[in-house]
Amino acid sequence: MMHFSCDLCGKMIHSEDDQRYIIKIESHAAQDPVQITDADLDEDHLVEIGQLLSEMEEHEESGDVDQAHRFRFDLCPDCHKRFVRDPLGKEQGHKLFFSKN
Repeated sequence: MMHFSCDLCGKMIHSEDDQRYIIKIESHAAQDPVQITDADLDEDHLVEIGQLLSEMEEHEESGDVDQAHRFRFDLCPDCHKRFVRDPLGKEQGHKLFFSKN
């Protein structure tokens, strides 16, 4: 039997009793679409493609490539509700909690 705990609060999640939510996050550099003109279609870009491939190989060898990052988290129902309401945690820094003294 698999045992899980919430990656936010640390609560144990018993697979037979509790609901478990999986959050997957992926980040990578944005690639905006390029506008293709009729002049672009008329040109032969074979040499340019070869140069781009060579540059990509050089960047890979030097470790200069902006790689995608993937994250996976298990959340309990309460933390999942909080995550869905504020996925970037923007509100968390603005809330102040005071004791009832």
